[in-house]
Amino acid sequence: MLIHACVSSHGFGHGSRTASVLCELAALRPDWRLVLSTGLPPAFLKLSFGLVPFEVRPCRWDVGVIQADALGADPAATLTALERLEEELPALVEREACWLEAQRQPVLVLGDVPPAAALLARRLEAPLVWLASFGWDAIHAPMGPAFRPWVERHRQLYGQGDLLLHCPLSLPMDWGVPEVRLGLTSSRPRLDPARLARDLALPAEWERVVLVSFGGLGLAIDPALLARWPEHVFIGPEPLLATVPNGRCLPPGVRPLDLMPLAGRLITKPGYSSFCEAFSQGVGIHLVHRIGFAEAPVLEEDLRNHGWHRLLSQEAFRCGDWELDLPLLPPRHGPLAVDGAAAAAETLVSWLEGRSALPMGQGFRI
Repeated sequence: MLIHACVSSHGFGHGSRTASVLCELAALRPDWRLVLSTGLPPAFLKLSFGLVPFEVRPCRWDVGVIQADALGADPAATLTALERLEEELPALVEREACWLEAQRQPVLVLGDVPPAAALLARRLEAPLVWLASFGWDAIHAPMGPAFRPWVERHRQLYGQGDLLLHCPLSLPMDWGVPEVRLGLTSSRPRLDPARLARDLALPAEWERVVLVSFGGLGLAIDPALLARWPEHVFIGPEPLLATVPNGRCLPPGVRPLDLMPLAGRLITKPGYSSFCEAFSQGVGIHLVHRIGFAEAPVLEEDLRNHGWHRLLSQEAFRCGDWELDLPLLPPRHGPLAVDGAAAAAETLVSWLEGRSALPMGQGFRI
């Protein structure tokens, strides 16, 4: 069995989610072949998968939203990119379909969550499963009338799926597709926390350790602001953090998730995978407000409902008013189940093995 995962290049969160599910799938079916079809950086994918073998097909299947940084959005540039991608898709679909047919293996197309994955599945006559907490229809719909044709096109393609693995923290996905509801989809820390704490000279009081992470696009931080919080140690991917005494740059080969057992709080933007990881590891979230992206208010509300938190304006963040001296606010409701990645993998196994025939194109079946 070949799992061909078409993964959005929009941000690292889609890659992290897909990796969490496919790593669980590899534990259940180690002989299944995992192929990542995405524009995400190979180094990020390798870090996400660890020792689990996978292959990469460099492809860009979607646009998402064009952004200058982790908090911005550029609707005009997004429209231009959508038009350009539409011109490129026929050749991309044909190239990937020919490659898959040459593998002579039954295939499942897994989409997280490019609508164009449906074009590939249709070309191959292969089953299509969505792994999603939103579709680009829900993101593009509030961005103005010019996006309306794209929203309709997205919904038409999403409706061609055979199954939706419906992640939590979600926007509406009314695609008319059978679905299975999941808990949080998160990988697990892989590194020895005691060694990490020693190597990074972290304090034993985990409440004083603060992760600062804004996903793949990142966000510039003035390291001088850390002087406002001398009792805390800050760790993140931004190299400038290491230029001040209480700052640390995330070492190569270490994910923010690997440090969460050592941290009390995470300063971040609204992001599905960051929330899943922080919720599953019991880390409080200081959330920087974001506008212009439809997922953001939904995640903010879910944070109030299910996570220990504080909410920061963008101005407060940029001024260093991070409220680290204040207690975390408790969630209004209980925690979410943390077994989503394992449940998704088990669903894929039972769903695929329960089918009487899996088409592979050109009449190839099992």
